[in-house]
Amino acid sequence: MDKLTRYRDVVRRLVEEYAAHKPSLGEVDSYAMIDPERDHYIAMQTGWVRRHRVHGAFLHLDIIDGKVWLQFNGTDRPITDELEAAGIPKEDIVLGEKPADVRPYTGYAVG
Repeated sequence: MDKLTRYRDVVRRLVEEYAAHKPSLGEVDSYAMIDPERDHYIAMQTGWVRRHRVHGAFLHLDIIDGKVWLQFNGTDRPITDELEAAGIPKEDIVLGEKPADVRPYTGYAVG
C-alpha cells in the first residue's frame, strides 16, 4: 500500500470513529463527510441542545500534497497523537489550524 492510500485510510477511519460518537447532551447527530476525490475529511454535528442550535464541524482533516493537514480540532483529544500512533510521522502532519509563522515551532510540518 502506498503512503497516500495509507494516509487516506487512517484519516477516514479516524473521522468515522469520531463521527460515530453520540453527544450526551441534547438531540444532536454526528456524521462523517468524506470527499476522497478532493481529500477532505470532516466530522459534523447537527441538532439541538435545549433551545440552542448545534451545527458545524468538530473535526476537519485534509490531505494536501501528501501531508495530513489538521484544519480544525474541536474535540478534547489530541488528534495528532492518534495520527502518529497510526503511523503518520510528524513531518507529514501540518497543523493548519495554527498560523503559518507559528508552525515551524510546533515540531510538525510547516506546509
